[in-house]
Amino acid sequence: MTSRNPATRSRKTVNRQQPGRLRGIDAARGLALLGMMATHLLPTFESNASLTPTWIGLTFSGRAAALFAVLAGVGLALSTGKNKPLEGAELSAARRGVALRALVIAAVGLTLGGLEVNVAIILVHYAVLFLCVLPFLGLDVKRLCAWATGWILGSPVLAYLLRPWLLAAEPPLKLGHNPGWEDLGTPSRLLADVFFTGYYPVVQWLSYLLVGLAIGRLVLTKALVPVLLLVGGTVAAVLAKTLGVAAMEDWGGRAALEKVLDSPGYPLGSLLQVNLAGLPQEGSWWWLASAAPHSGTPLDLLHTSAVAAAVIGACLLLGRLAEWVDLDLLLPLRGPGAMTLTLYTVHVWVVASFYLKPLPAGWTEDGVYFAHAAIAIVVGIVFARLLWRGPLEWVGHAASQVGRGGFKALS
Repeated sequence: MTSRNPATRSRKTVNRQQPGRLRGIDAARGLALLGMMATHLLPTFESNASLTPTWIGLTFSGRAAALFAVLAGVGLALSTGKNKPLEGAELSAARRGVALRALVIAAVGLTLGGLEVNVAIILVHYAVLFLCVLPFLGLDVKRLCAWATGWILGSPVLAYLLRPWLLAAEPPLKLGHNPGWEDLGTPSRLLADVFFTGYYPVVQWLSYLLVGLAIGRLVLTKALVPVLLLVGGTVAAVLAKTLGVAAMEDWGGRAALEKVLDSPGYPLGSLLQVNLAGLPQEGSWWWLASAAPHSGTPLDLLHTSAVAAAVIGACLLLGRLAEWVDLDLLLPLRGPGAMTLTLYTVHVWVVASFYLKPLPAGWTEDGVYFAHAAIAIVVGIVFARLLWRGPLEWVGHAASQVGRGGFKALS
């Protein structure tokens, strides 16, 4: 009878996880979720006349959501052939699965859109991004890198040219709220908002999924790949942000934009550091030279994509370290990261429940955030330990399986 090594048995117990999942990718997704929660619940600006940025705004604004989108591309790559894309009938089946999964996400997003909440809900845009990326699922890493580069450079220019025309329509082709089921009745406004004029413009944000697909097509289990992602991402992120700041502060960009805005005393400098989504970026090509969060410029897309790559590389390296020391270091992040759709949905619903209401006695904004984060982590750990999918993840997976192989695939 073959003897069993206790160390081997311990390692197998610690390393229990759903087949095909990379711990580092789930951990990065968990980090993105916690970062997005922070921007929803904690102030990104101080409440003063100059709108001084907080450390939350400087750290997470624009970066957390971009990481979430890049990881969507990574996940699609891992589910459609990893470093070697699928072909022929298998690729067609995978595309059907992704499309049906996108419909599930869209349905959840449209339902959440009916809530009164001061949160820019990403799910409808996220679902449309899944549909838009379908033609790229069969590409290898070299062609994906070329497409991602071209999209980062070209899509902001296209948006800059078309956005003023869309906003000049009567009424303007912009929703001004999260997409909901009722907006299906005005498809032109809905499509314009989702693709160009909304908070997460799909035309520019497709760059993130293309970057994620390219990352996912790499052999992420090789020791050198996470190091390259971490180092290369860090260098590119610093370079992009440095160029953006220089363009605004040293080369005359901010002064030119302040003239366009014609609002003396307007804290443009603070918005350039934290969030440019609320400003009409028109009237000057200098808008395209900033690296401001949520500006959708080439430098913004490059910076946030590079930050995402660096975070993914760091999480993959921590995953390898966890295997080496035989300790599940990433469990507090990878647990919630494996069920982000469910946890994000519950988080938005809870935030909506307290919208425009005073905080409960004894609670602070920090306390509310840490409560949301702690519950997400605990629930995620429990589901990860039990090898359960989140409820909405189960529905999305079922839809994907039906798309890939019909109802028999569920059995």
